[in-house]
Amino acid sequence: MRISKTSSSLIWILLFYIVLNFSNCYITNQLGLTKEKSDNNDLLILAALAGLNSDYVWDLPPGFPVPRVPAENPMSQSKVNLGRHLFYERKLSQDESKACASCHFQNLAFSDGRSVPAGITGQVHPRNSQHLSNVAYNTRLTWNNPNMINLEVQSRVPLFGTSPIELGLSGESYLGKLKSDPTYVDLFNQAFGGGEASINEQSVRFALASFQRTMISGYSPFDDYQNGNRSAISASAARGSNFFNGEIAECFHCHGGFNFTDTSLHSGQSNAEVFYHNNGTHTVAYYNGLGDIHKEGLKEVTGISSDQGKFRAPSLRNVGLTFPYMHDGSIMCDDGNNPKITSGKTNEDCARDALGKVIDQYTNGGVAPVHTSVDTSLIRSFAIQPQEKQDLINFLLSLTDQRFINDSRFSNPR
Repeated sequence: MRISKTSSSLIWILLFYIVLNFSNCYITNQLGLTKEKSDNNDLLILAALAGLNSDYVWDLPPGFPVPRVPAENPMSQSKVNLGRHLFYERKLSQDESKACASCHFQNLAFSDGRSVPAGITGQVHPRNSQHLSNVAYNTRLTWNNPNMINLEVQSRVPLFGTSPIELGLSGESYLGKLKSDPTYVDLFNQAFGGGEASINEQSVRFALASFQRTMISGYSPFDDYQNGNRSAISASAARGSNFFNGEIAECFHCHGGFNFTDTSLHSGQSNAEVFYHNNGTHTVAYYNGLGDIHKEGLKEVTGISSDQGKFRAPSLRNVGLTFPYMHDGSIMCDDGNNPKITSGKTNEDCARDALGKVIDQYTNGGVAPVHTSVDTSLIRSFAIQPQEKQDLINFLLSLTDQRFINDSRFSNPR
């Protein structure tokens, strides 16, 4: 019987683990030491085993770092395949009317084009659906919850959350629906082993997370420009890049780096970067003093007054596709530029209009109402000429990755 190189390595590590474990037990008993050292060794061995059991090969754009992956959920192609099916699976909603993909459309960089989404009951979500471009690099998920540290944890909210109801799952009836489908029995078995027994809540979340981590976007015209093709973007967009990264607008402070955000984590970092900012955006409900807790940003979670209105700065990757903008979807193009309303208009027309409004908010210093406190260390009014504004918009539109939104690896497999 032939043994693969991976299998051979696994055998040697298992033998090493047995010897090491026996030695640790003997030394611990003889010297009266604690089990802490032994437990640490156990974790190292298990991590090595998990790594060897992964067949996943990252296909990253030039210069992109490898994403960090939780040790308990190492990447594998079989998990990615399963996660892709589950992402589009309506059985993951209580009434089978929606899936993850119902609020995350590939042609919109996995955003949904709405100010705010609604769940299976029609209950409106208080915040805009974030796009999933490069979600693997986000060190915190959602707009304002610092407890959402990875995709495995975050998926519980849309799957099982009740305030608001999104997919509305409760109990385990959805698992029975998956178990009754031979395709899923096979996919789960390939991903986790154990046949039908592997179809459980954790496996669903782990597979979804694995698939989402593959949503890497890094082939926009601006990326091509950065990699040496000086004709990839217009002269106007190049000037816009300089303005974006210059000392007048200083956009790069909140939207810097390869992923155009200041909250990120990857293999090249020793510490996670986590920032929340108040940019002055609030809803009419808050202006009127209603104090909707869902609009209070980080304060909703921490209860700290100084966290009022603070939200995570999203990545600007594919920003030309992800309008309406801001955490509440409050910045949208005028109806006259909206292709859903006005015949002959395009998504680019809408994006240009809406991005212009975003720029106006920042040039006015955040347009803060009396009830909020803008992060003035980063956001303050500045002068911008009409051509500079158009240059900046052209730069932002150059971040649209057509390869990403048309990549068949992310499409509905059925």
